[in-house]
Amino acid sequence: PRYRPNNRPVIYPGPNLNMIVGANGTGKSSIVCAICLGLAGKTAILGRGDKVGLYVKRGCNKGSVEIELHKAKGNLVINREIHVENNQSTWMLNGKHSSQKTVEEEVKALQIQVSNLCQFLPQEKVGEFAKMTKIELLEATEKSVGPPEMYEFHCELKTFRTKERELENVCKEKASALEKFKQRNERNKHDVERYYEKKRHLDNIKMLEKKKPWVEYETARKELEGVKKSREDAKKQLKTVRESQAPMLKKIQHIDSQLRPIENQMKDKTVSIREASQKCKQKQDQLDRKHREDIKQAFSLKQTEAADRQKRISNTRRMIDDLRAELANVGDQSDVTPRIDAVNAELRRIQEEKAKMEGEKADMRREKDNLNGELLKNRLRSLDDMMKIKEEKLRGRSKDTYAAVQWLRQNKHIFSGNVYEPMMLVISVRNPNHAKYVENHIPFNDLRAFVFQKREDMEKFMMEVRDSQNLRVNSVFAPEESCATRAPSRPIESLKRFGFFAYLRELFDAPEEVMSYLCNQYKVHDVPVGTDQTKAMIKTVIEEPYLKVLYTAEEKYSLKKSFYSGKTSTSNSAVRPSQYLTMAVDAEEKRQLEEQIRSMQAIDVQMSAMQERTAKLDRRDNELRAQKKGLSEMKGKKRQLEQKISTKQDSLRQMEQGGIDLQKAEEETKAQISAVNSQKVAIVAEFMAHMKVHSHIMEKVYMALETVGMTAEKTKLETDCREGSAELRVLEQACAMLEQRKARLLEMCKGLMRRAREICNMDPGESAVPPDLHTVSIVLHNSTRSPPFILPAFSQLPDTMDEIDAMLNEERSRAECFTGLSENVVDEYNRREQEIKNLEKELDEKSNALKTYRQNISEAKERWLNPLKQLVEQINDKFSDFFRSMQCAGEVDLHSENEEEYDKYGIRIRVKFRSSTQLHELTAHHQSGGERSVSTMLYLMALQELNRCPFRVVDEINQGMDPVNERRVFDIVVRTACKETTSQYFFITPKLLQNLQYADEMTVLCVHNGPHMLPPNKWDEKAFTRRCVRRKGK
Repeated sequence: PRYRPNNRPVIYPGPNLNMIVGANGTGKSSIVCAICLGLAGKTAILGRGDKVGLYVKRGCNKGSVEIELHKAKGNLVINREIHVENNQSTWMLNGKHSSQKTVEEEVKALQIQVSNLCQFLPQEKVGEFAKMTKIELLEATEKSVGPPEMYEFHCELKTFRTKERELENVCKEKASALEKFKQRNERNKHDVERYYEKKRHLDNIKMLEKKKPWVEYETARKELEGVKKSREDAKKQLKTVRESQAPMLKKIQHIDSQLRPIENQMKDKTVSIREASQKCKQKQDQLDRKHREDIKQAFSLKQTEAADRQKRISNTRRMIDDLRAELANVGDQSDVTPRIDAVNAELRRIQEEKAKMEGEKADMRREKDNLNGELLKNRLRSLDDMMKIKEEKLRGRSKDTYAAVQWLRQNKHIFSGNVYEPMMLVISVRNPNHAKYVENHIPFNDLRAFVFQKREDMEKFMMEVRDSQNLRVNSVFAPEESCATRAPSRPIESLKRFGFFAYLRELFDAPEEVMSYLCNQYKVHDVPVGTDQTKAMIKTVIEEPYLKVLYTAEEKYSLKKSFYSGKTSTSNSAVRPSQYLTMAVDAEEKRQLEEQIRSMQAIDVQMSAMQERTAKLDRRDNELRAQKKGLSEMKGKKRQLEQKISTKQDSLRQMEQGGIDLQKAEEETKAQISAVNSQKVAIVAEFMAHMKVHSHIMEKVYMALETVGMTAEKTKLETDCREGSAELRVLEQACAMLEQRKARLLEMCKGLMRRAREICNMDPGESAVPPDLHTVSIVLHNSTRSPPFILPAFSQLPDTMDEIDAMLNEERSRAECFTGLSENVVDEYNRREQEIKNLEKELDEKSNALKTYRQNISEAKERWLNPLKQLVEQINDKFSDFFRSMQCAGEVDLHSENEEEYDKYGIRIRVKFRSSTQLHELTAHHQSGGERSVSTMLYLMALQELNRCPFRVVDEINQGMDPVNERRVFDIVVRTACKETTSQYFFITPKLLQNLQYADEMTVLCVHNGPHMLPPNKWDEKAFTRRCVRRKGK
């Protein structure tokens, strides 16, 4: 590869192991960056900067990389030129302009995977290898050393399994729905049959109701004909009777004309006599009303007054006796003054206690008002809601961690030390705008890690959630000596001139153990955060001592100082937006709020107790006041009783002196009534004398005798005529009734005919029953699943109203027996029957498809799993041999919780570095950094002989290893990577141990760069070799 920002270094690697050695800051990792970027790799793979322009040497406008790859049909030369200004690249393949997509396709065809950590492991990604999940490790291994089709088979299996699960769910849903539909239709089948039975009765009722108006019309028509005939006969008889009665009627009219004047005269005489009599009667009535009733009423009032007086006298005497008895009782009681004084003293004590309690209650109310309970509850509810949002984000990113949080909350009591939930839940950023700095600085694996105060608590926790519950969680323990308050290298005031405003630790709050871990692990107390001013002064800032990591407004800078040259190298990357810490929950504020709410609740309890005590005091106060009132009343009761007795005796004397003489009043009343009766007798005598003077009565008698003769003759004639008139009236009534009946029957016939036409859907001019109703039966089909039934024709139905009514009543009674039925039941039944057919058809199709998928899965599983098991066994053999050669133990196996869940298959690495321990799974937290590096390197070496990619790159993986393990690992790398059957291997390291074993097949590439190094044009390799040989000889 060639990487030339402003110079043109050219590297010619060997076919086997290439050892690239150079001091820190000389540019070893630039070779790794050049390989990645030159092969169309993403900047995220390198973990240094997110823009390709950042990889060009500072001060240059562009840089280029040229890589030549071996290919059987001719080598492939890739050239990439990077422009800093717009972060764009131009590509060339074998000297011709090309596109990035074409380059990616060519690289993929050569089985080069720079995004696969098993093939390409940059310096910044070494730690992430141990953080890879078992599933990710399996996929990376498949891509790296498996046959080309192995990963495709795996993806195909996962797709098949996903579709199989979908089909299984669909089949279950459809089978369940089918069973439910069948059960519902089975339950509704009886209702449907009953519905059709009811329908047959209702249709019979319709046919009977259609025939009924025709029968009613025919009956009414026949009755109309009979009425017409009867009416004609009655008219003839009426005419004959009228002709026979005409002479007698004329004679009766003549007598009436003679009697009329006489009767008028008699009426006048009668009126005159009645007026005289009426005047006499009015005078008598006037006397009765005016005198007699007044006399009786006055006597009655005197009687009532006398009775009331006697009653009052009796009541007064009884009251005097009662008061004397009560006075006798009161006179026997002792003096109540001492008891009243005792009651007054207790009342004063109660009032003082109530006043004191009212003061305390007022103080509590003021304290409660100052706390503002509703505001506190709303704020605490807001904090809880924010915490729930953070928990939902955690569950969305890591369901296992969320499940472990729920378990911890229920079992926190089993731990002896402090245990904290994942850091992203307990960290509270003071300003949401600063959350991005904290989140960029602390990896997500630590943000979701549980923090323990004691190591034994962490092991107990991991044994439960990881080993027993198979949850993938992270956990860390805080340093034994707290680092939470560790001082920074220099005060922030000295950095403010560069735009720095705070250290990272000052931007958030966290429990002491969590902050201690972050200060120890990520130096948050020593990472300054700046602004755009810092970015503008970055060249000056990076020259400042003690700065290793810093933040500007939008970028993160990492600074490394070379141990050899003292020169500082920097890498920068953009600050990603915050995802998890924006919702800040102040734990201290929440604790204070909860404490204040508890204080309010305690105040409420105290106030309730005081309220109960006040109520008791009020009740005792009321009892004492009632007792005092009773005693006071008892004290003045004797005087009051004596005064009442004296008053009642005076009243009794007055009532006894003012009596009424009823005997005398009765005699006066009788005398007055006798005088009134004498006046009435005089009025009657005056009326009789008046009537004698006038002769009206005699004249009236003579007229009456004359009238009697004429009336007798008239009566005889009327008697003779009455007999004929009765017959005449009967005939007239009969004729009128027959006429009315005829009209009524005619209208009835017309109405019945209209009704019959309407019911039978006939034209207005038709008057006969339609032939199809009269002689033909109707066959009805209500449904494809209902049996056909036949309706009887008119000729088969009864012909009389009684029979039709009887049959109608019978059919209606039967129809009414079928209650609670509707046509919706039948429609739903038929619709569900169709759905059952459709579901059965769909279920058959899905079941067949499921069988096909299972067959495909079985075939694909056989193609994938057997070679994979063989591959993992080969890896395990190599890996175990490597560990045994180091007096340690390690194994690799194919891990799966469920053999059918192909997306859950993974490669599990388990290692043991001490004979006293057991094999433990390789994780980011269980082993030390050196142990993880050894395990990673040996796993990559186990893949080396199986590798089908043309080359592999590992950058500074030996950092952190102890000398013994580093020597052992180096020997394994040399033995493995120098075999003829292995692919090209790049091993980058800043240092090597002395007296290592080298092989002739390996190539050592020394990187000389820096202010204290010789320029390339002055370097003499032969002179350097002679000096080394001479020094070795000495």
